Amino acid sequence: MHTNIIPRLAFAPAQTAPRGDTLVVIFLRGAADVLNMVVPHGESAYYNLRPSLGIPRPDDKRAKNEARTLDLNGFFGLHPEMRPLLEMWQEKQLAIIHACGAPDESRSHFKAMELMERGVNDERGPASGWIGRHLATLDTGNSSPLRAIGLGQMPQRSLSGSVPVSALRSIADFHLGGDPRAVAQMRAVLNTIYADDVAGQETLNILDILQKLDPIAQSQNSQIAKYPESDFGLALRQTAMLVKAEVGLEVAAIDLGGWDTHFAQGGIQARLLKDLSEGLAAFHAEMADQMGKLTVVTMSEFGRRAAENGSLGTDHGHGSMMMVLGGHVDGGKVHGDWPGLQTEQLVGPGDLAVTSDYRDVLAEIIQVRLNNPAVDAIFPEHGVRFKGIVG
Repeated sequence: MHTNIIPRLAFAPAQTAPRGDTLVVIFLRGAADVLNMVVPHGESAYYNLRPSLGIPRPDDKRAKNEARTLDLNGFFGLHPEMRPLLEMWQEKQLAIIHACGAPDESRSHFKAMELMERGVNDERGPASGWIGRHLATLDTGNSSPLRAIGLGQMPQRSLSGSVPVSALRSIADFHLGGDPRAVAQMRAVLNTIYADDVAGQETLNILDILQKLDPIAQSQNSQIAKYPESDFGLALRQTAMLVKAEVGLEVAAIDLGGWDTHFAQGGIQARLLKDLSEGLAAFHAEMADQMGKLTVVTMSEFGRRAAENGSLGTDHGHGSMMMVLGGHVDGGKVHGDWPGLQTEQLVGPGDLAVTSDYRDVLAEIIQVRLNNPAVDAIFPEHGVRFKGIVG
């Protein structure tokens, strides 16, 4: 358990509004190769740039059926391992924003993630995270110690700010092997230690809530959702449990790492895409009745080079892609302006251009779905332009 506290932002007076959606933010760390996730199979330059790594066209008779791109709209298609997402695409609950990303062109993982999680153009911006500023500028009357959580060892950088957040690795860890005497003894000791400590009492409240939840038993009894046996699957399963338990969860941040595919990309990316897609499909199935009050967004710090390298991988690039899942999205569409992959259309050393700023997507979600109009304070010095992705 970790609580992260930074002094309240002086420039961001809190708005008062009813709670909107529960927001789930999934960060694909390592710079995901989005050109092989949402494949521009209608553009021949893609196959010229990737003679080995390119995912075959849907109508390529030379490829095995399972290896072909899954067509979405005649021009774009999904990687074959993303087949579990087709149902939500067809139900128009999944929207894709291609050629999306940040203005930073450093191609440095550390710098790009730092700036993106803070929601700023450069290091001179506020030190807090964009989710932290959202929480600080919106008073929903929610005092739950589980208002915002980061799934993992430490809260994600985007959660940092004046509102305390919790880091959860596994709800099951709080059950102490199912021994009620051990739980009671720990509770008594902590109650003595934290008797006069507000933050400590919040920790005890979290323990009491988590003691009532058992994600392992629930997943074994579930006939609806089959999550992957991975940290990512567990994080989504626990998020679903917290939403359904109505413990006051407003924001959950989840990481899925390993996307830095310089070498032998094909098999590595396929495994990651299987984990991502099966996890999202299971979450969507379990939360079907709640999808009208949920928004899930995926993002990555940048994309990868349009051309494959000599090691059957891809190097650091620029333009990326975001996905938004929910019962209220303008789904079944690939949003954004496609810049093209011809040589004169690429930027830098040969990268997909950015035509949509990631903050425009997040700001629209925050204002329209989370009921927070303070997007100028959340993303300072950025003129937000909505894309019409959520309603």
